[in-house]
Amino acid sequence: MPRLEHKTVVITGASSGIGESIATTFAREGAHVVVNYNNSKAKAEQIVRQINGGGGQAVAIRANVAEPKDVSFLIDEALSELGQVDIWVNNAGADILTGKGAELSEQEKLQSLIDIDLKGTIHCCWGIVPVMEQAGHGVIINMTWDLAIHGFQGRNPQMFAAAKAGVIGFSQSLAKTVAPDIRVNLVAPGWIETVFAKERMETTYYQARISEIPLKRFGQAQDVANAALYLASDEASYITGQIFNINGGLV
Repeated sequence: MPRLEHKTVVITGASSGIGESIATTFAREGAHVVVNYNNSKAKAEQIVRQINGGGGQAVAIRANVAEPKDVSFLIDEALSELGQVDIWVNNAGADILTGKGAELSEQEKLQSLIDIDLKGTIHCCWGIVPVMEQAGHGVIINMTWDLAIHGFQGRNPQMFAAAKAGVIGFSQSLAKTVAPDIRVNLVAPGWIETVFAKERMETTYYQARISEIPLKRFGQAQDVANAALYLASDEASYITGQIFNINGGLV
């Protein structure tokens, strides 16, 4: 039997990368999935078509998690589509490394990370917890960074670590607040082959990162999705307040 059969799931920032892998993986395991997006409507709808075409169930809902009113809208729309939300994955994050995000000033990057990664996670959790409490059950998975506590050199990593370390502290406190009915855990990806990594595969920077990883490779988005699937499933029913590092042994 699929591990998430009859479960309902919202995944923020699910229109690409890790979020896309989580959405398609959860759908394959029987979940009815909300693919949240902010700007990438066409990509989100493509993922929904792919899931539905393969016999799964999915719907796309636009919301900017940096805006509390959008978070409320996302929850209301998800409940309208799903009836109940069993699992919530806070995957949405600010991209300060590629595209337009890389061109932002340091202050703009920092604010974006605080608004999306930290405050967005907090507001989504605060919004969905009462829904889950009323149902008497729920699972929340928040996304952090394996080096948020251990550190990594550079100005961008400093800002990213600050936001993601905040997510860790919030999530572990939330886990103790909402237990025993709701489980809250964190997934902490390390070096994953997303756009940033793929753009640097022929560089010394990429090879330097490989040399630091005991398993000698970058991870794939599917590696992260597999960990999220386990934490969302009943197989992890005795796990809460924990950080799962997906990093090839780097930390």
